[in-house]
Amino acid sequence: MSVALPGPIGAYFAADRNDVDVAFCFTENAVVVDERQIHLGREAIRRWRAEASRKYSYVAEPLAVSDVNGQTMVTARLSGNFPGSPVDLRYAFVLEKDQIARLEITL
Repeated sequence: MSVALPGPIGAYFAADRNDVDVAFCFTENAVVVDERQIHLGREAIRRWRAEASRKYSYVAEPLAVSDVNGQTMVTARLSGNFPGSPVDLRYAFVLEKDQIARLEITL
């Protein structure tokens, strides 16, 4: 199933799927919150994504998208070689112009 995603969010999932640096999708001072860790700025986001790629092989398939209180919420099924696979995660994006200013990933 394919869902229509806003440009920067679609670019994020495409880069992630193709193991390309996702940092270009984010503003210079963007924030990513994942597994209770905060990653501030493109360089930290680049390291966060590289570490996840080294640790696990996975694919994220967006299943649904909605707007909630100024955030774009994407539910995606993450499957791969990690404990508990597959799992549905919620990605809460805050966009700023044509880039991601904030991303929080939760169960």
